[in-house]
Amino acid sequence: MGLLDKHLGYRAPLEGIRAAGADPSNVRFDAVLSPTEGVLAGQPVILLGTNNYLGLTFDPACIEASAEAVREWGTGTTGSRFANGTFAGHTALEQALAGFYGRKHAMVFTTGYQANLGTISGLVGRGDHLILDADSHASIYDAAKLSGAEVIRFRHNDPDDLHKRLRRLGDAPGGRLIVVEGIYSMIGDVAPLKEFVDVKREMGGHLLVDEAHSMGVLGEKGRGLAEAAGVEDGVDFIVGTFSKSLGSVGGFLVSDEENFDLLRIVSRPYMFTASLPPAVIASTLTALKRLEDEPGLRARLSANADRLYEGLRDMGYAVGPHASPITAVEMPDQATAVGMWNALLQNGVYLNLAIPPATPENKSLLRSSVSAAHTTEQIDTVLGVFEQLGQEFGLLAGRRRAATA
Repeated sequence: MGLLDKHLGYRAPLEGIRAAGADPSNVRFDAVLSPTEGVLAGQPVILLGTNNYLGLTFDPACIEASAEAVREWGTGTTGSRFANGTFAGHTALEQALAGFYGRKHAMVFTTGYQANLGTISGLVGRGDHLILDADSHASIYDAAKLSGAEVIRFRHNDPDDLHKRLRRLGDAPGGRLIVVEGIYSMIGDVAPLKEFVDVKREMGGHLLVDEAHSMGVLGEKGRGLAEAAGVEDGVDFIVGTFSKSLGSVGGFLVSDEENFDLLRIVSRPYMFTASLPPAVIASTLTALKRLEDEPGLRARLSANADRLYEGLRDMGYAVGPHASPITAVEMPDQATAVGMWNALLQNGVYLNLAIPPATPENKSLLRSSVSAAHTTEQIDTVLGVFEQLGQEFGLLAGRRRAATA
């Protein structure tokens, strides 16, 4: 028996996807020309599934800062932060992040995934209680496994259910960490954070918000949902990533928590992973400055998000509860989702195919993420393709009749 035999149940669905056309797990771009344009199998495509929210991956200042750092510091650190992997840029970025969020402390991780792993597993352990939104990201669930804490799930975006779960805990010993996200990565819906903060204040515990998809997107200064909801003082820990709005890779934690420095010792994903290369640190610092100095980027992003969301909604597609940079179109079944995804590719639109078991409620989704760099013309082109294919696949006519009945 092979070690992978236990996963053979995934073979038939994977082969079915491959038989329908392109394999989303094996997409290879020939070239990426800009934040919004690529070449795939020799054909130009509009990039609508990259999470490149502010469009900074080709920003000239970020590129130059990265290139200069390579020339001065070399290509990598070859060590963890605790060993030889802390350079001047790492501490500068941590200071900049702490200042941006108005917090006392910041830690930089090698990926956003590791930021959740390292933070959550460092904060809670055996004998503690980890209270998670049921739709939490995989990195949060994996952090729960690493922590060894008791895991309690509450219904997605439901403050009343959170309250009920905490009430049931009563006076049970151990720490309590509540974990929610700012914008959820599949549907693009936003947490009712003010209500969650109210529950935390009434029932006790600490609150961590993963702002991976909301940093640079929400809030007057771009600090995310906690800022937009006016409850930053009620959030104890903020985790985020550089691979969305800041156009690079890496993750971070900011907090005012006492004894914060102990996390650098007890967080295994921080202690035992090579640190980010200087080039990434340099471009991230520059991108953070762009985020702070140019609110117009967020305004363009918001306008583009509204245009795509409203266009798809008005056609009759089933979309999420409100506009955000993430717009997911629900398909009636997996076969239709796979067929539509392939047809979109063939018509020059690249987005994400999201299918069970990686989706909420096992829905089959076509997930898009717009950028501040998209033009109105590009979004209208995408909407035109969705209109054409929706008619061809029979996805729009019935809904339109129902809407006008």
